[in-house]
Amino acid sequence: MKTDICPISCDTSTYAAIFQQVDKAAQYGGLNKKQALHLRLLAEELVSMLPELLEIGAGDFWIETDGPDFSLHASIRSKSISATDRDAVIALSTSGKNAAGKGVLSKIRLVAANMLVDLAEGSRLGAEAGIYNFYDMGSAVESMYVSSWSLNSYKENATGDTEAWDELEKSIIANLADDVVVGVKGKKVDIIIKKHFA
Repeated sequence: MKTDICPISCDTSTYAAIFQQVDKAAQYGGLNKKQALHLRLLAEELVSMLPELLEIGAGDFWIETDGPDFSLHASIRSKSISATDRDAVIALSTSGKNAAGKGVLSKIRLVAANMLVDLAEGSRLGAEAGIYNFYDMGSAVESMYVSSWSLNSYKENATGDTEAWDELEKSIIANLADDVVVGVKGKKVDIIIKKHFA
């Protein structure tokens, strides 16, 4: 099943439709109260990434279910960006400087934002935003994407990196999601959060 597609934009009032779709998907999928709460928490994590990303694009949200498998989708179309928009991507880090953000969620947002800027500019901004290591450790081969990043690939490559493991252990999305995939397809960046409910 696929829920209704909700247009999302910089206008945060569009986010209310996301939570309506989450509730519908949970009910349709027969999730119990705890499972529905986990799905909602994953949606809240996704929504927390959107404001900055939607400054440099507009997009859609939907949920797909296949039995116990749920995937939350945010697809953001790149638009022409200005130097100000480009600088805003760098400012997504907690310090506001050319350094990777702290925490897994912040870094996922940086990966997606950099992919959007790269689509608009035709270059890879990762080095300037300080996320090459995070990006490279999660670089994945997803057949449907030109370029992609996966939380599972990142986890596999983070073995032995104390700081990375500390961030993963503290992250809601890293603990609840089965995987998070960020990929470039055409002129859009997709963020997909995958969750299997047993």
